[in-house]
Amino acid sequence: MTAHDAKKWFRVHRRAADPRLRLVCFPHAGGTAQLFHGWPPLLPEDVEVLAVRYPGRQDRLAEACIEDMATLADTIDDALRPWLDRPLALFGHSMGACVAYELALRLEARGIVPEHLLVSAHAAPQWAEHTALHSADDETLITRVRHLGDLHSGAYDIPELRDLLLPALRADYRLIEGYQPPHPAPVKAPITAYVGQDDPSCVLDQVLAWCDLAAPGSFELCSFPGDHFYLVAREAEVVADVAARLARACNADQA
Repeated sequence: MTAHDAKKWFRVHRRAADPRLRLVCFPHAGGTAQLFHGWPPLLPEDVEVLAVRYPGRQDRLAEACIEDMATLADTIDDALRPWLDRPLALFGHSMGACVAYELALRLEARGIVPEHLLVSAHAAPQWAEHTALHSADDETLITRVRHLGDLHSGAYDIPELRDLLLPALRADYRLIEGYQPPHPAPVKAPITAYVGQDDPSCVLDQVLAWCDLAAPGSFELCSFPGDHFYLVAREAEVVADVAARLARACNADQA
């Protein structure tokens, strides 16, 4: 992958010339890097944010979506190589939680252990849902998205926007519904799982099952009021918690 091709995968928010850590953020199904646009000012200046830009949406609209988890994770792993000169932490929301986890596995296989794996609004991979919404009609798929919470869902009422947004949403559902690892491997990175207290898609025991993929004593659960998109309404609180965890991880490395 060329340097140009690698750069198109990330929206880079830099506030320091020499960051101590990079936080790589992964959006949800149908989502974009825009989900994390408010995070950089809320983080310490020496934390650089790389928001992942999936193909098939926004300024990558003309590119084909990726509908297979292994292909997506392998491609992001390859694209991230120019940014491996600093410690990394990974934050993934919903579908992005599983993408972040798969990237952590790939990094650790090459001897790069993330400072922290932060997974949001998704069950552990071993509890993958056996659904087939990607093959449902448009109205059924849109209804499912609206059931999770009202994050810009009104765009689906505008025919021109619906036509632009639905292909990526359907492709992402095909990807995540096809991701059903029966025996997911543990990671060395500590894991924090975040969940909205009224998220209709998350069964608490299934979210807690992320602890089975973490080393003993390196898992925590953190909940906030709200639905599947709790991190939008509670952005300042969520980012403050993320920042505190990253600071502890860096302090532990220096001890």
